[in-house]
Amino acid sequence: MGDTMTISDSLKKTKKQLHESGFKLTPQREATLLVLLENEKDHLSAEEIYFFVKKKNADIGLATVYRTLEILTDIKIVDKISFDDGVARYDLRKEGAAHFHHHLLCLECGNIEEIEEDLLRDVEKIVEKDFHFLVKDHRLTFHGICQHCQALNQS
Repeated sequence: MGDTMTISDSLKKTKKQLHESGFKLTPQREATLLVLLENEKDHLSAEEIYFFVKKKNADIGLATVYRTLEILTDIKIVDKISFDDGVARYDLRKEGAAHFHHHLLCLECGNIEEIEEDLLRDVEKIVEKDFHFLVKDHRLTFHGICQHCQALNQS
């Protein structure tokens, strides 16, 4: 999603994607999507998304949020990511992204940073050529210590 695309534009685009996949943009789905769009950098869990959705629409149940997230994952509007903590987190798929983006996970503070650049393009070509394996997607998470925690450890 580029900087020029507003939340309203994203919502319209997503409504179209839902419709093309046979789903309607119900008020519950819209509230869930708005939370994802408004917290795009945060890698929220289903429970965290539910907490924010509840503020917008008190009538929504946790099961509805889970179902919405599963639908959005199935039709590739969001990516479901599991890190070492065992909690599934949800991430909006970037505009025009052929693949998942990469993540840096700090083992000390738990912060998750994104790498937008696809670092595995060449690796995919090697896998396809040498192993005759057609790659459809990949996920890469680097586990380590972020700059902030490194600085804290040195002081």
